Amino acid sequence: MRWPAEWERHEAVWIGFPGNPAEWPEMLKEAQREVAAFADAVSDDGKGEQVLLVCRDQQDARTARSLTSDRVQPVIEPFGDIWLRDTGPVITIDEGKLLANDFGFNGWGRQFEMAGDQDIGSRLAAMRSMPIRKHDWVLEGGAIDGDGTGRLVTTEQCVLNSNRNPGLDRAEAERRLSAALSVRKLCWLGDGLTADHTDGHVDNLARFVAPGTLVIPIGSRPDDPNAAIYDGAAARAETAGLDVRRLPSVGKYLVDGDVAPASYMNFYIGNTVVAIPQYGVPEDSAALENLAAFFPGRKVIGLSSMALLRGGGSFHCISQQIPALD
Repeated sequence: MRWPAEWERHEAVWIGFPGNPAEWPEMLKEAQREVAAFADAVSDDGKGEQVLLVCRDQQDARTARSLTSDRVQPVIEPFGDIWLRDTGPVITIDEGKLLANDFGFNGWGRQFEMAGDQDIGSRLAAMRSMPIRKHDWVLEGGAIDGDGTGRLVTTEQCVLNSNRNPGLDRAEAERRLSAALSVRKLCWLGDGLTADHTDGHVDNLARFVAPGTLVIPIGSRPDDPNAAIYDGAAARAETAGLDVRRLPSVGKYLVDGDVAPASYMNFYIGNTVVAIPQYGVPEDSAALENLAAFFPGRKVIGLSSMALLRGGGSFHCISQQIPALD
């Protein structure tokens, strides 16, 4: 059994489509346009992968159809919020077949509990006639990142947080991750980004771009609130034997006067396209250029994520890939 890396070929990808005004009191239409642009980019006019745009209801599906190309397929499954990286299944390949791992979900430590999020993972897997393996402990997909060879990175702040699995220690977490995802080498990073309501998901902090190669931001400006967090993560990763590369950070980014967890690490690796968030700051172009060097066979494109960030995440957070078997 193996958890493929994100850069390995995909059969399809689920992407959450925003539609609930209660969750998006501001800039809902802008967020919908950003998600639609992301979905079209990943589809790459049919050359990329099948894009399944998950919508709450028929009205949202009609909106999605009006904003995307015919290559993008809206599907209707009720959910609470769009962050399918965390609520969708983590799919492994077991004896040559896809297996949907459905972990427990408790609203990011009981902070944001919404109807439909607890079982959306199993419902999405059932739509693809995929066997489901349920796990009786809480784990969000955004809390882990793997390189396809059994290496995995995560943060202590999230996975060992008492609001997920009370009493869970490092040794037991490692045992469970090994059993669930065939993890052989686990690198523990410390805290995630400042003001990240997920309690420090690793997909905003550090991402694998090749086997054993981990990308981590570096503070771009003196007022970067995460500079020390980035440097601490890089030191831990290097100690663990990983090849660490640094990319410019977004820097201090404010939404309505408050620090927001804007991160270039929330990129998505598709079959033909890598989509990296852009925030309208000077560092955007440098981060794009630096990331492109790791994916010479793909188009690396920057897409606005400023409206999505108001909901707390970006492209990686709203997507969950389905690996291809060939």
